[in-house]
Amino acid sequence: MRDVSLRVEVVGSGPPLVLMHGGPSADHWTLSAFHRLADRHTLVFYDHRCNGHSAGPPVTSMTWENLTADAEALRAGLGFGKWAVLGHSFGGHVALEYVLRYPDSVSHLVLLDTGGDSRWPRENAPRLLAERGYPPAKVELLRRWFTGQFTPAEYFPIFLRIGGIYDHRPLLGAFRSLTHGAWRTKARPEALIFAGRTLLNGWTVLDRLAEIEVPALVLAGRSDVLFPPEAQQELAAGIPHARRQLVERAGHNPHDEQTAEVMRAVRTFLASPPGDHPPGSRENPTAW
Repeated sequence: MRDVSLRVEVVGSGPPLVLMHGGPSADHWTLSAFHRLADRHTLVFYDHRCNGHSAGPPVTSMTWENLTADAEALRAGLGFGKWAVLGHSFGGHVALEYVLRYPDSVSHLVLLDTGGDSRWPRENAPRLLAERGYPPAKVELLRRWFTGQFTPAEYFPIFLRIGGIYDHRPLLGAFRSLTHGAWRTKARPEALIFAGRTLLNGWTVLDRLAEIEVPALVLAGRSDVLFPPEAQQELAAGIPHARRQLVERAGHNPHDEQTAEVMRAVRTFLASPPGDHPPGSRENPTAW
């Protein structure tokens, strides 16, 4: 397909839903909790180019044009007219770029713990950790992580030191990752380095959110440090047909920490026809 060989997994039956994983540097294993939706949807999991088990071109080919064109070629190759799109974290950035470039290919949009501007993890997250009393060394590691200022050999040592910020309960999150098969994931440090230095440097779509016409669900863990409630509010306010929901007792990966609630929210949203999504409606108004 195009110039890349994407790792793809298709399961389930029903209306199609493509899932765009976070990172970059991760793979679609990080969204494995969504297999629970296979009873109602045809789920399309894939690894972005230069991520996970996908192979082919060099990391410099990881541009927004290529990332979104890959997804569009995958949709066409699978024979789908329109599909729902779910993007988590970096995958949410890809999802936003995709719906803006290929609006006629999307029926519903789910934005999970993401934002419309790269400043949230690059600038706001280190500031937030500093305000919470984290040691300067850990704050600096987080800044380096999201700006790509590290070597591939430093990838795992840095992640081991900062990984706890991703979860509402860090120790439980680490245990859950190990018991659910985190060892099976394939990390590609070069993808995160390139994104931090080039792809995400100055990236924003905030000035284009009003162009999104499909129903959108903005969903996130209330304790997310990388894309906090303010990021979700910014997204929901900018997208004309957006619902918004915060998940309590969850951080950056609410689909792992509060799986049942996230699956329920996504199922309900995807089951609603487009006409049932008035501008500014809320899935869970009491969370705000």
